[in-house]
Amino acid sequence: MREPEPLTLFTRDAVRIDAGHTPGDGELCIVLAHGFTCSWRQPVLRRIAAALNAHGGVIGLDLRGHGRSGGRSTVGDLEVLDMEAAVAAARRHGYERVVAAGFSLGGAVAVRHAALHGGVDAVVSISAPARWYYRDTVPMRRVHWVIERRMGRLAVRLARGTRVAPKGWDPEPEAPHAVASRIAPVPLLVVHGDADAFLPIEHAYQLYEAARDPRELWVEPGFGHAEAAATPDLIKRIGEWAKGRR
Repeated sequence: MREPEPLTLFTRDAVRIDAGHTPGDGELCIVLAHGFTCSWRQPVLRRIAAALNAHGGVIGLDLRGHGRSGGRSTVGDLEVLDMEAAVAAARRHGYERVVAAGFSLGGAVAVRHAALHGGVDAVVSISAPARWYYRDTVPMRRVHWVIERRMGRLAVRLARGTRVAPKGWDPEPEAPHAVASRIAPVPLLVVHGDADAFLPIEHAYQLYEAARDPRELWVEPGFGHAEAAATPDLIKRIGEWAKGRR
């Protein structure tokens, strides 16, 4: 596995973002955003980045409030600025095509960034929520406890090093499904597992149906949630899809 080159990026609102760049041999760079409480430096994300590197360069970033990045997590709102900074870094490195990809929270960020800011050539959303405040599964009720309660935020900071902004959203950002139609004509790939314990498959259908062509929906049998459940075969197919968008 190639060692990524460390990158320090700064967003337009002056948040320092920790990232790693694994150079590729071609014109493609995949910008990869992780799920809530994760980091590009974790072994599972490093393995995914290494697999994607077979298809192009990869820039993995820690969203604000995660890992070695500064700031506090706004759980999908201002993180679009983090993605914007990483996409700009890919362009500075000379890549002609940039694909934004993300797992769970990172998938929502990739969708919202492409819709609101643009500047990418394709988008991959994996295990992402289509709408906010979903609490119909036990794992998502736990996530909301972590985000909304003082003790929850303290617990996730101590256990995972994730710092969550205490004041919540003001105003509430547009949900991924509400902006998905603005991504076109950039291609969108929505990937979701039928065994996702956090977010049921209805989120994938809602996101896909809200978007416009060109778009694809992959419902993966037996796939659970996000990066921890992603198989080498799935990552290989995502990399091939990204490489084929021209």
